[in-house]
Amino acid sequence: MGDVAVGARSGHDGEENRGRPADAADPATDDAVTSGSDAADERTQPGEDGPGDSAPKKKAQRSFWKELPILIGIALVLALLIKTFLVQAFSIPSDSMQDTLQQGDRVLVDKLTPWFGSEPERGEVVVFHDPSKWLYGEPTADPNIVQTFLSWIGLMPSAEEKDLIKRVIGVGGDTVECKGTGPLKVNGKALNEASYVYPGNTPCTDDEMGQFKVKVPKGFLWVMGDHRQNSRDSRYNQDDKYHGMVPVDEVVGRAIVKAWPINRWGTLPVPDTFDQDGLNTQSAASTALTVAPQGLALAGAVPLVLWRRRRTASAETR
Repeated sequence: MGDVAVGARSGHDGEENRGRPADAADPATDDAVTSGSDAADERTQPGEDGPGDSAPKKKAQRSFWKELPILIGIALVLALLIKTFLVQAFSIPSDSMQDTLQQGDRVLVDKLTPWFGSEPERGEVVVFHDPSKWLYGEPTADPNIVQTFLSWIGLMPSAEEKDLIKRVIGVGGDTVECKGTGPLKVNGKALNEASYVYPGNTPCTDDEMGQFKVKVPKGFLWVMGDHRQNSRDSRYNQDDKYHGMVPVDEVVGRAIVKAWPINRWGTLPVPDTFDQDGLNTQSAASTALTVAPQGLALAGAVPLVLWRRRRTASAETR
């Protein structure tokens, strides 16, 4: 366009300047030339882009350390979502589930499958909200600010939560009974509980509350601790409004993994005795998640940050 403009101007000036000396300068012609090819030559210096080739300079990409707070923030948000909807960590406060679980163990609880309509099955270890003041009189811990933060992101349970952990023995429609010292029976089938009942304990306790025969209503569970002589479970709460039963709606989720201490790491499978003929097997929908909330959160945050970095770099080079 600069050359065309210069040519058109030169022709017009040729008529007006007839008779003038050849070296007479026309200010208008000088302006046209200056704003055309010569101007471009003046603006284009060695090592510089021309007017048609100019592009924004690429900004330096932020360092990993500047991106780290974003990564941590995303991880914390994901951890909160995972704690709320997928997996949460709980601490074992008593000996009622020995030797399966020891006091101080940390377990990961699957909170996802109940969202898809899955209900607890016989033999599963479940965490549930106190159904009817089973923990009445138990002291509530006074957490410090660090414990409060860790409970918020799922590393520790909340001190205000009144939750218990037991093994499901009977589900809705089952008949559960104990006579003498055992064996414990479900729908007339004797359970071989040697693999999980505390060594030296009998499956049934030879006392008033330890002798029972109950029919579990639909939508409820009958639960017992693995340390039969040291567990205030369904047997000892038959005088409450649910007659010792736990409403399925009060179940937080299934404990699937012993995560801490590391030397006690392991899964919490359903014992084989619950697979015998006449008893339902574990639902295929109860697939366990075995990754801690923070691991899932970090795994989800890293791709998001990398995607964001690539997107930013691409926008800066356009």
